[in-house]
Amino acid sequence: MKGSRLQAAKSLWLEAYNRFLFWRMFLIPITIEDMRKEDIDEILEIERTSFPSPWTREAFLAELKERDSSCFLVAKSEGRVVGYAGFWITFDEAHITNLAVHPEYRKKKIGERLIRFLLKLAVSKGAERATLEVRPSNSPAQNLYKKFGFEVGGIQKGYYSDTGEDALIMRNNNLTPSLTEERG
Repeated sequence: MKGSRLQAAKSLWLEAYNRFLFWRMFLIPITIEDMRKEDIDEILEIERTSFPSPWTREAFLAELKERDSSCFLVAKSEGRVVGYAGFWITFDEAHITNLAVHPEYRKKKIGERLIRFLLKLAVSKGAERATLEVRPSNSPAQNLYKKFGFEVGGIQKGYYSDTGEDALIMRNNNLTPSLTEERG
């Protein structure tokens, strides 16, 4: 009897530990903070691995100078930039310009954590709605945005100059509920 209880407890402990290891693969500790000039080299590395036409150093430096209308965040793990996101704000609308996660850190919910933080920040700055452009071929990004209430609202023909690919224009016209109830 005592041996079977011990075996059952060991089995439960191993199951819990394996569950912990499984989720640890997906959720790594990160901090989200304002982008700084010192982060740009690591951001550019992520840009080059994520996009056919990456933004330049000068473009990111310009965003740092426009703190009134621009907000860029970085996600860091153990001091390393593993993702970033940014938006411009005009009146009551946030326009998400960038969201990328380093390839080694994808599928660990970093993009979700960045977009949630970004949208909460946009709301705190007066945004009631948000827009963004995404490639039709980028299903993972579209699915992420849909989780936060974004819907396809139009198509911009030939938007991406590198490939001539169209852009899906996605909109969320009511940010507040999308931050409290995740879809999908």
